[in-house]
Formats: sequence, structure tokens, C-alpha cells
Amino acid sequence: MAWNPGQIGDLSGRTAIVTGANSGIGRHEAAQLAEHGARVVLAVRDLYAGRAAAEKMDGDVRVAHLDLASLASVRAFADGIEHPVDLLVNNAGLMEPPHYRETIDGHELQFGTNHLGHFALTALLFPRLVQAAAPRVTTVSSLAHFRGNDAVVQGNPPQTYVPGTAYGQSKLANLLFAHELQRRADRADIALASTAAHPGVASTGLVSDPEGWGRNPVVRHVLPIAMRVVLPGGAGGARPVLYAATDAAPGSYSGPKGPGEVRGPVGEAKQSRFARDEGLAARLWSVSEELTGIPFDVARA
Repeated sequence: MAWNPGQIGDLSGRTAIVTGANSGIGRHEAAQLAEHGARVVLAVRDLYAGRAAAEKMDGDVRVAHLDLASLASVRAFADGIEHPVDLLVNNAGLMEPPHYRETIDGHELQFGTNHLGHFALTALLFPRLVQAAAPRVTTVSSLAHFRGNDAVVQGNPPQTYVPGTAYGQSKLANLLFAHELQRRADRADIALASTAAHPGVASTGLVSDPEGWGRNPVVRHVLPIAMRVVLPGGAGGARPVLYAATDAAPGSYSGPKGPGEVRGPVGEAKQSRFARDEGLAARLWSVSEELTGIPFDVARA
């Protein structure tokens, strides 16, 4: 039988944080985790949208402000978490702004938001994660990671900016980070499971985001309608992530197993040779510490 969210066990007494949980697959992830008993924190940039989403969820759901494009915001959010964290889902993402843009801290927007923001968040929450009995960190990558290469450590410089390539590099960074986190936890003998997943191709608000493809009004209004006809919605896209967050083996990468991994039952996902490059992952880790100014020594957590 194909895995489905109904197979998630009782999560009572556990705390889960889901970034970007006010819409898209993040909203479905958060709702399912809450439905199965977890206390869920919706970590969102738009508090109004976050509260509106929380009102439609059953269970213990809370909303907190988090702007991954601001390291100050990431620090403030982490400082506000005063209890053990059992599950962190690094879900939020920005896709393909047509022109080069930067975060508040001066990093390319996609690399800074999708990767550096989550790297910093995981590092700052790590002391809370290791306080939990069986902590898990799940990071959402993408089929687009195949567009990435070893230039990922350059952080998408402005002189070479191409929207799709930059997005792919940020998603490769997500996957490299997830694998390196597992390796470092294993070496430090910390019982933490770091997993990754991709949603396939789902019809969500990401394609109409005004900071990405949605800057084009035709794309913003027409493409989501067309996608809904042939592709799964947020619930379908959330399934591999929920599997990775609750049942998948440490160090695994999950996704849909249908043709092209666009949709289908959940299983092991394919990954590029760059995603499996341990040396590249270690280099990216060091670069990420330097760019964020946040040391992330797993062994000293």
C-alpha cells in the first residue's frame, strides 16, 4: 500500500515548526502534523495570512513571525522558542525572481532565503532540537536541484544571475545541507534524523508568488488554473515531505515515484552527482557559516 498521511503516528507531546506554513504545501504539512497531535508553530512572514491559515486547522496551532530573508528576524524567531523542538520542517521558499535581488543582509534572494535562512534557523534552533528525545529536521528541495552544480558555493553572484539556474542552485544547497547535517550528527553521535524531500510538481501558490513567476500577470492568473487541471495540489505535494518528516530513514531523500518524479506514490528520489558530493557539502557548510556569521558546530550543541 502506498504511504499516506493517515499512517503518521500519534505526535502528542511533540513540537513541530514549519516554515512558510500559511500556504501551499507548508499549510498542508502543518495541518496534518497538528491533526496527528503535534503542537505546531507556523513560522511565517505574513502574520495575517498565518493566522487565517491557523484558524482553519484543528489542534494546537500557533503563529510566529519569521522572515528568512532577514538574519535578524531568524535570530528573533529562534530566541522566542523556549522549549524542545522535535521537528523542524525547512519548507519555505522563493522561486525565480526575474531580476537579481538581495536579502536584507546582501545575499542573492533565492540563495539567501531558501538556503542561508534555513541554515541559520537550524543552527540557532539546534540546542532546542537536541533537547528532544528523537529530533528530526526535514529540508524541502526540488527537482530543480539538477540545474545546480559546484558553483553553488558562490551564492548566485549578480554577474551570472539567471532566475532558473539560481533557483536550482538554492535547491541543491538545500539537499547538500540536509545530507551534511546528517553526516555531522552521526559523527557527533547525536540521535538526530536529517531528511530531505521534494514535492514533485504541484499546483501551489509558489507559481503565482508576486516575488517570482507571479510578477508576470499572465503567469499569475493563467498558469495556476492550467496546472490544477493536470497536477496535484498542495496536499499531494506535501505527502513526500510529511513522509520525510515522520517516517523516512535518516539521511534519506524522498519524492514522488511516478514518471519524471512529477507525481505518484512516495519513495526514494533521484539526486544529482553534485548532491552526493560530500566535499562540496562540507565547503557549502563553511561558506554558509561565513555568510551568515553563525557558527554551526553540531558536536558542541
